[in-house]
Amino acid sequence: MPSSQNPSSSSLEIFSADTGTKLELEVAAAGISAGFPSPAMDFDENKIDLNRYLIKRPSSTFFGRVSGNSMEGAGIYDGNLLIIDKSIKPRSEHIAVCFIDGEFTVKRIRIEKDCVWLLPANPSYEPVRADEANDFQVWGIVTHVIRSV
Repeated sequence: MPSSQNPSSSSLEIFSADTGTKLELEVAAAGISAGFPSPAMDFDENKIDLNRYLIKRPSSTFFGRVSGNSMEGAGIYDGNLLIIDKSIKPRSEHIAVCFIDGEFTVKRIRIEKDCVWLLPANPSYEPVRADEANDFQVWGIVTHVIRSV
């Protein structure tokens, strides 16, 4: 069983976002049906640049690769790639990348008057309380999760 005092149960490897490249991919204009396809579906296609679509503020955006399973209940799995924006002001219920006592971790946060709770999304893990006794900061807010299916 994972340690309840180990906030790094979902640690991250951090990468800078390189938005200097442009790669426009085709996307179905009418969307893709998850039910039965319509015989009248319009197959005209538009282009989308994933850098422009996923990264709103390039200078404050980073990628992080997840290691661990403490956020599985939030749809964040081991090996997923997170898009993290450091310019977003942290609020309760955000999923945040936090730096606590020398380690990065990703958790849902609950901000209280005298502390911040780091809440895992896996019942095998306990919440972690961060207060003035910890070396702590909310490093950035998760805006997107990229994973293979």
